[in-house]
Amino acid sequence: MEYSDCVSGEDLWHWRQAACQDTFDYLCNMQFAKEYIRELDWLLTAVAAVDRLALKLETYRNCPAIAIERPLPDLSILWQRRLTEQVPVQYLLGRTDWRDFTLTVAPGVLIPRPETELLIDLAVAAFPEADPTPAHWADLGTGSGAISLALAKSFPNASIHAVDTSSTALSIAKHNATQLGLTEQVQFYEGDWLDPLIHLKGKLKGIISNPPYIPSAIVPTLQPEVAHHEPHLALDGGTDGLDAIRTIVLQAPEFLHSGGVLLLEIMMGQSEAVSALLEQSSCYRNIQIHPDLAGIQRFVQAHRI
Repeated sequence: MEYSDCVSGEDLWHWRQAACQDTFDYLCNMQFAKEYIRELDWLLTAVAAVDRLALKLETYRNCPAIAIERPLPDLSILWQRRLTEQVPVQYLLGRTDWRDFTLTVAPGVLIPRPETELLIDLAVAAFPEADPTPAHWADLGTGSGAISLALAKSFPNASIHAVDTSSTALSIAKHNATQLGLTEQVQFYEGDWLDPLIHLKGKLKGIISNPPYIPSAIVPTLQPEVAHHEPHLALDGGTDGLDAIRTIVLQAPEFLHSGGVLLLEIMMGQSEAVSALLEQSSCYRNIQIHPDLAGIQRFVQAHRI
C-alpha cells in the first residue's frame, strides 16, 4: 500500500462517526447496518495506517497524524456508492486480500471468497510430497487468477495453466501474476475450460476449478452486490447449475494422468449430483466431498483411475 495523504486521528474519528451515522440512517436496520460497519472498518484498515483493534478501542483518535491512501472526501464518495449503489467494497477499492496476498479485482472478475482458499489446502493435502519432476496443474475459469497464483506459491516447481473465456478476466489475472512475480510459472489461455490445453492431454497432475454453479433462475435473486455487480459469466451455471461442471467432469479424464486429482467447488445441495456424474463416467476413484468452514458440502475431490 502506498500512502499519499495524512489525516489527524481526530479527523478520522469524526469521519468514521459520520459514516456510521449515514449507514444507520440509510439502512434503517440496526443489525443490517452492523454488517456494513464491519465493511467500513475493513475499508479503513485497507486505506489507512490503522488496525481493527485501534478502531474498536478508538485509540487512534489521539494520533497527531495517520498515513492514508486517499483523502477523506474521496472515501466519503466511495462509501456513499457502497450504500446507494451496493457496489462491493472490494470493487470500490480495486483490490481484495485473499490467502496470503493482495489481488487486483474489478467488475470483470468474481471477487474471490475466503472459502475458496480451502481448494488450495485440499490440493496440497492430496500431494504433500515435493514433486521429483515438474508437474502441470490447470485452473479452469481463473478469473482474478487467485487459484492459479496460490497453486504457484504452494507448488513452486509446478507449471500452472490458467484458462478463462473472458479477455477482461485474463488481463486482470496477468496483472496479478506480474505484481506477485509469478509470470514465469503461470501461463494464461483464453478459451473454454480445457479446450486451449490440448497439448497437455494426459499430462496434468491436477485440475482445479471454481466454476459457475448457480442455477440461472437463482442468479437474479442473489444479494444485490452479487446479482448487480459481479459477472454473471462467473455465476450462471445453467438450468440446474451444473453445465460447466458436466463439461469439466467429461473432459478431465483425457487430460489428467493416472492418479491425478480433480477438485471442484460446488453449491450447497449439489454434492450428490456431482458425485453421481463422477461415478457415471467410470474414470474416477476415491470420490470425496469436503465441507467449507461453515460445514457446507462445498468441494468435490476425485482421482483419475
